[in-house]
Amino acid sequence: MSAFGHFQDRTGGRPLAAQPGMTTAAAVHRALRDEIVSMIRLPGEKIAEAEVAAAHAVSRTPVREALLRLADEGLVEIAARSATRVARIPAAILPDAIFVRSAVEHATARAAAHQARGSSVTLLRGLIERQRESLGAGDINAFHEADEAFHAALAMAAGRPGAWEMVQQVKTQLDRYRRLTLPEAGRMLRVVEEHGAIVDAIEAHDAEKAGRAMDHHLDGLRRSLASIRDHNPDYFSGDAAGISAAFETLLFR
Repeated sequence: MSAFGHFQDRTGGRPLAAQPGMTTAAAVHRALRDEIVSMIRLPGEKIAEAEVAAAHAVSRTPVREALLRLADEGLVEIAARSATRVARIPAAILPDAIFVRSAVEHATARAAAHQARGSSVTLLRGLIERQRESLGAGDINAFHEADEAFHAALAMAAGRPGAWEMVQQVKTQLDRYRRLTLPEAGRMLRVVEEHGAIVDAIEAHDAEKAGRAMDHHLDGLRRSLASIRDHNPDYFSGDAAGISAAFETLLFR
């Protein structure tokens, strides 16, 4: 059984709500991608074109187009004469993804300490409170959404909204792994506390402390890798020993 248990809530079973100008294939891609990245569809799980088409009241052609696009993104595996499956998380790329994200967000936190206004700090604290409420309600999806909003708002506070957009480009597989860390005992509470420490440093205009607080926050992803892989071995691809060694190179500051 998935570590997520009752947190799962597949959104299929109703027609797609495509945005204006969005093709059916693009809408199907977005829906499937969200389910894969949020770990509603688990690594190794079969994806049947006919079932997806029926669930969203579309033909199989846009579903096929969406699956091809997802395959290009490394999120599904399409094999001739075999079932299409959700791709396993390629653990070998996680060290580089964390390296890039850590470097960018370290600089972002420092910049926010110099640039942030009182209204930005208020917004950040509001998002932390939203995470507390989600934690209390046991709503892992709402917690993750508030987490994303927090880091986006941090980039805005730093005057570098494009920095978060760049991070988004490298963290798709990382987000799948991050989802597995959240159900760990005490993990979400630690995230809330770490976010609070980052905002405290920003409000005090202490760039050095803000950078260190961000480093500590994101280093939790590195520290959790071994235990997450041990508990979910079927969700990952790659050599555990080699990946663990690669993660040690992240201690670059």
